[in-house]
Amino acid sequence: MDKVTIYTDGACSGNPGPGGWAAILKAGAHEREISGGEALTTNNRMELMAVISALELLKRPCEVELFTDSQYIERAVNQGWLKSWKARGWRRREGELKNPELWQRLDELLGGHKVAFHWVKGHADNELNNRCDALAVSRRDSFGNKERIK
Repeated sequence: MDKVTIYTDGACSGNPGPGGWAAILKAGAHEREISGGEALTTNNRMELMAVISALELLKRPCEVELFTDSQYIERAVNQGWLKSWKARGWRRREGELKNPELWQRLDELLGGHKVAFHWVKGHADNELNNRCDALAVSRRDSFGNKERIK
């Protein structure tokens, strides 16, 4: 299995509001940055889109070390919440699950790879997390500016 390191981040101005996501993928000497966004979204959607978009780029099964500053995503996977939501028909014990279609996409992608999720403190001293944040904020701001210009 190829080994890949992925850093992800999402940003949103208002919740909902304009948002951006970004990911950095590293495999050996190769590195790739990707980003995107939406004019009206939430921070959790952008965090999920960063992870999903990065994993969707992998063309064959990989061993992935994935770093995120989203405790929500890291805990959902590492503490088994994702499996519980799936077993309940994509619902939380307390009721509605936000963004079930994104959690379903993530679940599908995790089935094709060996992914270890790691939480990193955001806006701290992690260079790649900070680069992801800058890319996500840039995408967020570009969507926000387009909406203000209209």
